[in-house]
Amino acid sequence: NFQLRFARMMLALKDAIGKGWLGEIVDFDAWLALATPWELWEFLLKAPRVEIAMHSIHYLDLIRQLLDDPRGVHAKTLGHPNHKVAQTRTSAILDYGDTVRCALSINHDHKFGRRHQACEFRICGTEGAAYLKLGLNLDYPTGEPDVLEIYPKGGTGWIAVPLAGEWFPDAFVGRMANVQRFAAGEDDTLISPVEDAWNTMALVEAAYQSSAAPATPIAERP
Repeated sequence: NFQLRFARMMLALKDAIGKGWLGEIVDFDAWLALATPWELWEFLLKAPRVEIAMHSIHYLDLIRQLLDDPRGVHAKTLGHPNHKVAQTRTSAILDYGDTVRCALSINHDHKFGRRHQACEFRICGTEGAAYLKLGLNLDYPTGEPDVLEIYPKGGTGWIAVPLAGEWFPDAFVGRMANVQRFAAGEDDTLISPVEDAWNTMALVEAAYQSSAAPATPIAERP
């Protein structure tokens, strides 16, 4: 459903980028170290594909909206010896050429207390930056408040952006509202039509293919 695009913090982020407050985007970091209760979704416990297909797909879709389609992806996704869920940890680099660095570090098995857990995006431009905390994923499903802070072009410090609503359910409402309004002729653009969704799914497939492929071998010492 690719609803993360409609989360309040992401709508505000996209608006800030569109207004040029960050300049040209050159860096996107997604960093997750948390404890996800996979047992809440019994069907996932035996699924052959979990982390990228069920979780990071939302981040990949959002990144595509902000940065467009990457040239390719380097990825590794794997499980954890303490459980049988197929994959719960992922590292990925999206190739946007020589100007933009885009990396995801995802660990759903950081079960050592809240103190050093994180669910954060850091987006840097040539003239400004943004920081986001995706609060829902922390202590899921109770969650914490979302956070969006922006260091705008020409600014002297970070500005906290007030957010109305939460990722759930507001992002789902936004997704369905756009579909209904487009069908009724009230919205000119259908955000993420089937053709666009296909590109996100192609990126997911490429990530799994990359994960299954061997890494570049390191030469042995002569």
